[in-house]
Amino acid sequence: MKPYPIFLVGLENRHCVVIGGGEEAAFKARQLLEVDANVTLISAEITDPELQLFADTGELLWIDRDYQAGDLRGAWVVIAERGGDAYNQQIFDEAEEERALVTVLDSIAHCNAIAGSVVRQGKLVMAFSTSGAAPALAVRLRQRFEQEFDWAYGIFLDWMQELRPLMKQRHPKFIERKQLYYELIDADVIPLIRAGNQLAARGRLAEIADLQMLLIG
Repeated sequence: MKPYPIFLVGLENRHCVVIGGGEEAAFKARQLLEVDANVTLISAEITDPELQLFADTGELLWIDRDYQAGDLRGAWVVIAERGGDAYNQQIFDEAEEERALVTVLDSIAHCNAIAGSVVRQGKLVMAFSTSGAAPALAVRLRQRFEQEFDWAYGIFLDWMQELRPLMKQRHPKFIERKQLYYELIDADVIPLIRAGNQLAARGRLAEIADLQMLLIG
């Protein structure tokens, strides 16, 4: 299997279905809710406390029964805890008919999409996949990169988003902006943020970008 990496956006406007009531279903539901996805849970029983909380507070819609044919109508993303082969195949076949992205956990044969292990620091999102060969390695890589790419990157990216329209005005030539962006990224801005010196960090941005208004606010 050779997966093609992609990030999904706009899930708040899509029908996302999670099938199952255990820890794995809770983990996947939480990941979807973190990006404001519209989530429906299908399970006759919920055994995970966090998942039960999602259902009780209305963060997702809980259909209190086992999966049935027709439940995936209009779905765009389907994630299911693994069951028997016939059960997995039924979910996969219906999802394929609906042209949905489907993952049956721990059953590569019943997937047309797999989700990586994700590091999220604000707007910075990294995902690691082992193509289904060793998911535990993907988890270890995520844990390692979570330490290296910390909260300071989230703040930095918020500033960079603020910077982009100003850069276009101040430096209309793309080739000039491109060079400056690399200078900004390679400078000591992130270490200054991490050290708690945000004023100095914004000063470095302003100096490199030649935009003194960045020091305001």
